[in-house]
Amino acid sequence: MEASLHEPVLYKKILQSLAPHPGGMYIDCTLGGGGHAAGILELSTPNGRLLGIDADPEALKRARMKLQPYGKRTTLRHGNFARLKNIALEAGFACVDGVLLDLGISSDQLAAKGRGFSFQRDEPLDMRFSPDQPVTAADLVNGLSEEELANLIRRYGEESRARRIARAIVKARPVQTTGQLTDIILHLAGRRGKLHPATRTFQALRIAVNGELEALEAVLPQAVELLKPGGRLVVITFHSLEDRIVKHYMREEAKGCDGWPECEGGVRSPTLKLINRKVIKPSEEEIKKNPRSRSAKLRIAEKL
Repeated sequence: MEASLHEPVLYKKILQSLAPHPGGMYIDCTLGGGGHAAGILELSTPNGRLLGIDADPEALKRARMKLQPYGKRTTLRHGNFARLKNIALEAGFACVDGVLLDLGISSDQLAAKGRGFSFQRDEPLDMRFSPDQPVTAADLVNGLSEEELANLIRRYGEESRARRIARAIVKARPVQTTGQLTDIILHLAGRRGKLHPATRTFQALRIAVNGELEALEAVLPQAVELLKPGGRLVVITFHSLEDRIVKHYMREEAKGCDGWPECEGGVRSPTLKLINRKVIKPSEEEIKKNPRSRSAKLRIAEKL
């Protein structure tokens, strides 16, 4: 297996936001191919340390190869970042200078054969980040009722044709491959515009299979708890559902709230300071180099 050569989205801006320094401790909750991790370790030379977490064991293999030059400064763990606090404490990362979340699916995962993430190939309808997860996309497509499937596609894919797509899927069951699912949606919707008609449905199934939004809601307060004062929480999202969760959490934690009886004096002190009140997006130059970056949004907060 080759180490990933893909440069992560908003790479320079993310490193600038984390501001790695010698002796610092950092957590990359979505290690992927190790691109961000390598940059953090390089900038925190000679004794900065990094904990890298990923639910995808194949991603960990690629990252381990890339991060070999940094030796014992790296600690890698297989797991879901929804368990961030437990994983970090077990690894000795109880008080850190930065936590990074690069959400969504990586280019390496889309390119990997047999995983079922892409509608560009015909392969088993899987979509699990980790093979030890119990539910696949095929299980959802073939096991949910028409109403449940429509609600899933509408909620996680923000797909206006969710009801029609769900009805067509149910009529065509069993649906076992990405090719079958893509053909069903294409027959229903046809090709219109730049966005492939299957994009939103595939996104919805992947999010549901991996419990991505629930994991995101769970990890944010854990990340803040692990940060030392002045430490940075850096999050990059790729669709509105993720960004909405991050935006709301950061804004709520960055303001006081009058009238809370459990807060001393009726005022709740903020836990975060927003570093960028306006979301950061890729430049046109980066979008040209990497079209996937078009939907990326970067938000940064600092623990008080």
